Amino acid sequence: MNHATKNLEDDHEYILRLIAVMEAMTLDAAPEIAHLEEGVELIRNYADGLHHAKEETLLFPLMGERGFPTGAGPIAVMLHEHTLGRDYVKGISENIQLLKEGDLSALNMIHLNIHGYCELLQNHIYKENNMLFRMADNALSDSDQQSLIVQFEQLENQGPLNSTKSDFISRIINLEHAYHLS
Repeated sequence: MNHATKNLEDDHEYILRLIAVMEAMTLDAAPEIAHLEEGVELIRNYADGLHHAKEETLLFPLMGERGFPTGAGPIAVMLHEHTLGRDYVKGISENIQLLKEGDLSALNMIHLNIHGYCELLQNHIYKENNMLFRMADNALSDSDQQSLIVQFEQLENQGPLNSTKSDFISRIINLEHAYHLS
């Protein structure tokens, strides 16, 4: 049987690759601002906008219907970590703007926020892949799984130009090439 969580784990592979690119950017004494902005845009629209949308609007509510508390426990922790991630991304974005305005000290804050985001997401993904998704696989029926798979695919393909899952993946791969990671 296909598990809907496999779709989310596939997303995680590319999110981890994006994280590796973001970490590589912090090793550059003068990173390309356009690359930093592209990384932020991919985090906001792929990792958060698409991937977290699948979790927050589809998987987690269904798990709640199947008896998992959403206001406490593992789901609440994941939701809280999504919020923390958004705070780091906001810090990156705000400091990119300051850097563009000539504030060179903003680069240090960009690096700190990138490192915080990367560490958070690496731990978050580990917990989801190895604990939360296994709990979901055990609790959801075959029908639940198939319904989620269809809904996930609809979300992945409904975005405007350059915002489908395959578009995001291509953009991540392009950034990997720019930083010699693939």
